[in-house]
Amino acid sequence: MKTPVRPRRDFQALEQRRQQAAKLFRGGETLAFVARVLHASRQSASRWYQAWKRGGLPALRAAGRAGRKPKLNLRQLQQVAHLLCQGARAHGFGTDLWTLPRVAAVIERQTGVRYHPGHVWKILGAMNWSLQRPARQARERNEEGVRQWVAERWPAVKKTLGAEKPGLSSKTRAASPNAPRSDAPGRRAVRRQP
Repeated sequence: MKTPVRPRRDFQALEQRRQQAAKLFRGGETLAFVARVLHASRQSASRWYQAWKRGGLPALRAAGRAGRKPKLNLRQLQQVAHLLCQGARAHGFGTDLWTLPRVAAVIERQTGVRYHPGHVWKILGAMNWSLQRPARQARERNEEGVRQWVAERWPAVKKTLGAEKPGLSSKTRAASPNAPRSDAPGRRAVRRQP
């Protein structure tokens, strides 16, 4: 299961769109025309026009990165991915099951960056890691005994409606032309052959 990660905005493309708007404003085009041509709202075109009027083309340049910079760079994320591929036992855990607190501990040990276990899920999603649930089986499981039980005992225990004819269920038997029908209680209806 992949965690939905919001697509990143292309700041360069957004800046190019604003510069195109400035060229159109310089050419005398209306706000409605600029909005329609650049597939933007009229409110955005109006904002761009006001900024262009006040400061010219430099006013429409990108302001820079939106939001906080990530704590881990690409190289550190690759290191974390490599460590996770080694398995949890290689990092001193009792089982090979990765949990969010365990991943957070490995990230902190390797990079010195501390994350809340709930946020680690977002980091793993960005690294294309998905949720894996181990199949639960009893420790005392006897594989040979299970195979023998399924082969010998299960057919006798299993309830089958179409036991007299293998492959028939109650629905297919009811739909077959030779199937007995009960029109009245206590009486069996027999279909007559033409």
